Amino acid sequence: MSSIEDINKHLEELRKRFVRIIIVLGIIFAFVISCHLYPIEILGVQLYYPEIDPVNNIAAQITTHMKNNLVPQGVQLIQTEPGQAFFAQIYVAALVAIVVGMPMIIKEAVGFIKPALKEQEIKITRSIALPALGLFVTGCIFSYFLVIPFMLEFLYKYGDASGLITFLNIMDFIAFVLQYLLAFGISFQIPLIMYALTMAEIVDSKFWRKNARYAILAIVVFGAIVTPDGSGVTMWFIAVPMMALYFGGMVIIERKKSKKDLNLKT
Repeated sequence: MSSIEDINKHLEELRKRFVRIIIVLGIIFAFVISCHLYPIEILGVQLYYPEIDPVNNIAAQITTHMKNNLVPQGVQLIQTEPGQAFFAQIYVAALVAIVVGMPMIIKEAVGFIKPALKEQEIKITRSIALPALGLFVTGCIFSYFLVIPFMLEFLYKYGDASGLITFLNIMDFIAFVLQYLLAFGISFQIPLIMYALTMAEIVDSKFWRKNARYAILAIVVFGAIVTPDGSGVTMWFIAVPMMALYFGGMVIIERKKSKKDLNLKT
């Protein structure tokens, strides 16, 4: 009877935390989809203030920025059905809500699993919460400024070489961009996952070096799957950073382990 009560208690706790996350994300989403940011200069510093404008909203501003900075010259961004631009803004607003609300998501997730963790595991979880957010944002920025522009330009050249005029559907464009932003944001968590597993003593510090060849193979396969072309070129823009993150995490873990062993000896 007590086990059923414990399960119900955990489910109720999960429900409350999930509702809090949804409320926070919903508020951010509503703000992005219903307000427009206007520039204002205060003491020589340019800031922005919001005003209600559901049509020309923040999501539309972000979409326009993506179009101006990511779409190759000569490519026309279009919508082929009514409402596609609106749904594109919905997707953009949802991504912004997830990124901005990530601290809340991490906080509630850690709070939920905390009772099941040991003291050492709780310390590890707390120590990686902020770096996890930083790496997620870094992955998104890296993808936005370095990977996506190159990939779109590279793929566009196929049509340009054939003398074709390229029309890019707004929904396909937004889905393409968001796919890589999320993929890089998540893949940049590799060092933290490695660190957490090692510090929690789930795997040994030597595990990562012993299995490096399999990790490289898995990363290359992942890069080939998520890239849209079969050229074998664009996948390396995903695979190489992931390999660097893997080996960087491996080196950090080994040094951390060596320092810990040295401290124990002294």
